[in-house]
Amino acid sequence: MASDHRAQVEELLADYRRSREQLASMQQTLEAINESVTSSDGTVVATVGGRGTLTDLTFSDDAYIRHRPSDLAKLVLRTVAAAVTKASETANRTVSPLLPVQTDPAALLAGRADLTEAELTPKPKKNRGRPLTTTATRT
Repeated sequence: MASDHRAQVEELLADYRRSREQLASMQQTLEAINESVTSSDGTVVATVGGRGTLTDLTFSDDAYIRHRPSDLAKLVLRTVAAAVTKASETANRTVSPLLPVQTDPAALLAGRADLTEAELTPKPKKNRGRPLTTTATRT
């Protein structure tokens, strides 16, 4: 009987080790993601990592001549947003095979997993019947 339990424990440990190896591999793959998008006119290149962080932003030599500052700012925002989308799609494809069926990889990567909006909303602190006090300072 003890050997049956020992075999079950060994099997569980082996499953756990495989899961950890898969998780480590997935994390390494996410860290290696670098997606770049170039604006349609070629003046801006935005590079974003697998977690949606902007890692590089470059401008062509004539970007400041071809665009007014406000237009260049809008172009940067559009280009970065496109790079974020591209990196997010790559990250989703990376984690999807490791997730249970019907798990949203985008929600998981965003830290929401399968939580509802109500579960994500912070609960108000209870006062426990004590009066609220405020300290006012006079100047």
